[in-house]
Amino acid sequence: MVQLTLRRKLSILADAAKYDASCASSGASKRNSMDGRGVGSTEGAGICHAYTPDGRCVSLLKILLTNFCIFDCAYCINRVSSNVERARFTVDEVVSLTLNFYRRNYIEGLFLSSGIIRNGDYTMEQMIEVARRLREDHDFRGYIHLKLIPEADARLIEQAGLYADRLSANVELPRDEAMGTLAPQKDASVIRRAMGRVRLKTEEARPDRRTRARPPRFAPGGQSTQLIVGADGAPDAEILERSAALYGAYGLRRVYYSAFSPIPEASAILPLSRPPLMREHRLYQADWLLRFYGFSAPEIASVARGGMLDLTVDPKLAWALENRALFPVDVNRAEREMLLRVPGLGARTVDRIVRIRTHKSLRLEDVGRLCRSIDKVRPFIVALDWTPGGLLDHADLKARLARPAPEQLSLF
Repeated sequence: MVQLTLRRKLSILADAAKYDASCASSGASKRNSMDGRGVGSTEGAGICHAYTPDGRCVSLLKILLTNFCIFDCAYCINRVSSNVERARFTVDEVVSLTLNFYRRNYIEGLFLSSGIIRNGDYTMEQMIEVARRLREDHDFRGYIHLKLIPEADARLIEQAGLYADRLSANVELPRDEAMGTLAPQKDASVIRRAMGRVRLKTEEARPDRRTRARPPRFAPGGQSTQLIVGADGAPDAEILERSAALYGAYGLRRVYYSAFSPIPEASAILPLSRPPLMREHRLYQADWLLRFYGFSAPEIASVARGGMLDLTVDPKLAWALENRALFPVDVNRAEREMLLRVPGLGARTVDRIVRIRTHKSLRLEDVGRLCRSIDKVRPFIVALDWTPGGLLDHADLKARLARPAPEQLSLF
């Protein structure tokens, strides 16, 4: 067997990890050592990182422990039947890489996933050992995201949450029935069981307000998952329904959407081409409406033709155009919930409008200073000196507001 250099292993396993989009660190609180000198601590003397109270944007070392895998998922480049170059890190190598990259200021944390080697328990044990050594042996206080192996024993999933800031188990396929065809070794119920266990342990780790007891930390950044778009034929409406159910059932921080990407020597049951990246982009916009703008999945789906989101306009504008009878809304009187549904008004802009109008009546010019583009907002609002008149009823309003959007850049 040819011995690969560490540099070659890194090249192979970093490239193999690129297909997992669920590696953001938003929402993770800081870990700080008692004396402020822990590796990666951002509160200790001599270390300065900018971060916000609700999360931070960090650079991560994103790798697989190995791209060897005993599973044969049709959509995965690392499936057992795939003819790709294989590599495997040792635990010591991942620990060393993470520490060395951090000390050179290349990264602020680690995202670690893996193919399944031997079995789920063995693989999960190896990943946990990486996190344990970083935390306990090297006092590493940077961000750690571990990808769960759902098939692993429950005690290992619980142990992973003690060292990681975030955990994730990828649902991958929006349709459960597609799993039997595309990922025969996986079981949707096993994945959901693992996610449910993470939610339960996360809730148990919350401080008790009455007794002020502070249980051991458990994945303070919560959990996330990923759905592949375009591999199993599920339309956007069905994908959003699945996302809404996942948010409600498991308290997820994020659902990530990844447009299916054809892989070499792919199975004949997979699509021949990838879906438009704009479709992925529209799903992210719709997801934002679910989480921050008070929309339900059925509301968004109601304007999805044939279950597919309009690629020419964003989902909120598509909904507003289909529900013109609810507009225009008065920016000086409307409830916050209705202002959030005005195309072109973001959540922060709406909050500023609500604050400002307690002191003065807003004119169109005032709204224009608060939002990015007044052209998009104008047809849907009434201000002190503005009413849209018949503008809202123009048949060509969609064409006038639909500006050509650049194709979303691929993560890869």
